[in-house]
Amino acid sequence: MREPARARKLSQHRLANAPQVQAPLRIDSPSRAAPKCAARAGKIGESGMGMRRLGIIMNGVTGRMGTNQHLVRSIVAIRAQGGVALSNGDHVVPDPILVGRNKEKLAHLAKTHGIARITTDLDAALADANDTVFFDAGTTQMRPALLAKAIAAGKHVYCEKPVSTTLDAAIGIVRKAKAAGIRHGVVQDKLFLPGLRKLKLLIESGFFGRIFAVRGEFGYWVFEGDLQPAQRPSWNYRAEEGGGIVLDMLCHWRYVLDNIFGAVRSVSCIGATHIPERTDERGARYKVTADDAAYTTFQLEGGLIAQFNSSWATRVRRDDLLTLHVDGTHGSAVAGLQEVVTQQRMATPKPVWNPDIKQPIDFRAGWQPVPDTQAFDNGFKVQWEAFIRHVAEGAPYTWDLVEGAKGVQLVDCALRSWRERRWIDVPDLNV
Repeated sequence: MREPARARKLSQHRLANAPQVQAPLRIDSPSRAAPKCAARAGKIGESGMGMRRLGIIMNGVTGRMGTNQHLVRSIVAIRAQGGVALSNGDHVVPDPILVGRNKEKLAHLAKTHGIARITTDLDAALADANDTVFFDAGTTQMRPALLAKAIAAGKHVYCEKPVSTTLDAAIGIVRKAKAAGIRHGVVQDKLFLPGLRKLKLLIESGFFGRIFAVRGEFGYWVFEGDLQPAQRPSWNYRAEEGGGIVLDMLCHWRYVLDNIFGAVRSVSCIGATHIPERTDERGARYKVTADDAAYTTFQLEGGLIAQFNSSWATRVRRDDLLTLHVDGTHGSAVAGLQEVVTQQRMATPKPVWNPDIKQPIDFRAGWQPVPDTQAFDNGFKVQWEAFIRHVAEGAPYTWDLVEGAKGVQLVDCALRSWRERRWIDVPDLNV
């Protein structure tokens, strides 16, 4: 179907004025081409033919997480489905420009996934009024400065966690965003995992009765890089580059606990570096300066106790890379990333301690899976769609920079607990 002449002119005008775009990337494969609706889309607020364009500056998407989850499984998937539906029936179609330092990587990524625009000039991208959202999935250390620059340019901002490596920097970004009046969000992807969504449904149904304990087990063996290549980048193990499992994972546990079980009120944490030397991507040995494991206990509002073991130096013998074991007066459940199993009060076996015989009870047999009653979309994509609606029509959105700062606050309290070898209270964060 041919595009209306007005829409073709609008699309041509935007491509001609895009900042520092490398010579237009021709995408010949029909299966990889951008959806036709993207070319018809206009500015936010412009709803010709029910399609709206949303220009998104995407920084740091050449890394594994940025490419797979944010670009391919979120933005590219949203474009392929025809955009994000708004309450009035219009659809918002993301029009991304990929930003980074390596022109060749950007060009390859864009050609592979049908993206028309790339640039190595972030300042020029931020100066383009046609692109109103800035997204960052780069390094944690650079994030506060990049967000501040985008906010100063009047962009709405969305970013990966952690927001920063320090609480002061996180609070500073929140204040800048509030003063500028822009819309802002932080990735909190685990809330949208099928397993955790099923767990939330069990809680809301009253299945557990009174919940009194949660045990979280997260992690896997990350190879040292000598016998086999490591599955995680070497900067994860360098504190001077923003690495460390406390900084990485306790931001996750903060929003998981706050949103599913109750507000975190105090924390006790001890970290460790179990593997002191590793081999980097170039084959060079290096000294690990960041923690690769954290053993943490949380007390939540209402007295619930949560224990989380987080480790990149553990071999998995459980149902998934993350499991949450929840105990309540009327029942228990174990949630993984996708599946949940439950055991009701009346189905609970009655073991008797006898170390002189083999265990006669098959404890796993007494658990029942929670059925899939709906199709669950990719969690990153679901949150992207919510943020796009928030930007486009002011739809409610709770996962903002304040929530991101709360994650950094918990990291700060946990590191203090580790240093001082004691419990640390987690106060309300009022910004």
